[in-house]
Amino acid sequence: MSTAVSKTGRKLYPSAFILYLNYFIHGIGCSILGQQVMKEALAAQWGTADDAVTLVAAALGLGRLITLPFSGPISDKMGRRVSSLIGIFSYAVFFFGVAYSPNMQVAYAAAILGGAANSFLDTGVIPACVEILEPRSGLATMLTKFFISISQLLLPFMLGFVAAANMSYNTILIAAAAVILVIGVLTFKIPMPAQEKAADGKNESFIQNLKHAKFALESVALIAIGFTCTATFQLWLNCAQKFGTEIAGMKDASIMQTWYSAGTIVAILLTSVLVTKFKQVRFLVIYPAIATMMLIIVYIVRTPMICQIGSFVIGYSAAGGVLQLATATVNDLFPKIKGTITSIIMIASSLSNYTILSAAGKVSASSGPQAVITMNIIITVIGVILALFVNMRYGKLVDKVEN
Repeated sequence: MSTAVSKTGRKLYPSAFILYLNYFIHGIGCSILGQQVMKEALAAQWGTADDAVTLVAAALGLGRLITLPFSGPISDKMGRRVSSLIGIFSYAVFFFGVAYSPNMQVAYAAAILGGAANSFLDTGVIPACVEILEPRSGLATMLTKFFISISQLLLPFMLGFVAAANMSYNTILIAAAAVILVIGVLTFKIPMPAQEKAADGKNESFIQNLKHAKFALESVALIAIGFTCTATFQLWLNCAQKFGTEIAGMKDASIMQTWYSAGTIVAILLTSVLVTKFKQVRFLVIYPAIATMMLIIVYIVRTPMICQIGSFVIGYSAAGGVLQLATATVNDLFPKIKGTITSIIMIASSLSNYTILSAAGKVSASSGPQAVITMNIIITVIGVILALFVNMRYGKLVDKVEN
């Protein structure tokens, strides 16, 4: 039985690769608004201050928050392909919308669609790839972060290329829209894994699944980690370059993005090996603890070199797969409602994206980027405490699932 599943999974590896390509484009979508040069260009396009771009980036979280209650059940009921295609089309609209936005309001609406795209990709691509690579759920979710990190690593070079060619930075947005539409055509044609059906042959709604799911305090804490770990890397991704420029005196803060992405890639490659030897839940404590220490060092030392080192370490410890490992762990605890449970933890992540970045935009404008670092330290410490609690009780959660 297991051999047959393995052979079927191997036949679908090309499909998984095409699905993962969506996350290469997503890496551009979720980080380009955090690039200082892009902030300045869009602020000039809209006739506003660059802190307004952070507020637009927060709308990505709002879009996810609105659509995640629906995207999971749509994925479970109508299929992973449908959910993925909705995400692809929405992302194309987001890229075109921001590129041609005449003001912040239009860009904000486009960003909401970008968040919706993210939620449909999360509940379509992630469960599909988990099903293809089963039982390696940790690896399946880590690979989404790998593709995101590759594009984030290349993004500063893309920005440099268009600048050297005297092209608008919006060229990257337009190119990303075109590429993801091509991926959409491929996604429409590729074979997809067969989904497990409910015992009675029916797929239930998001609310019905919630009613049947039994959430222990430990699993609620695990879902809350989706909030804290997202805040850690989103605050760094969207606000650290301003800290580097204004507080640490960096001449070219875009190099922080390169170090951040490099750290993320190293974490993914190393963690993908480590999760086969150690329980993935252990990393939910270790990595945020490392991020906390690095944030404190960056806040105290405030030099260009520390900002670069900090970017690598934060990329490794905060953006190197903590959210993906938390998602994989939740999927393991609720195996019959993978799409819905992925929606739940991504709702926590989206809530973090929207509320924390909205707050950060206001805090940065009133108190400076150093106050954002302080905010990040506090949230990350809370994440460490939650993860310690989950680890202490994890064995009992697994026993409940098995019984």
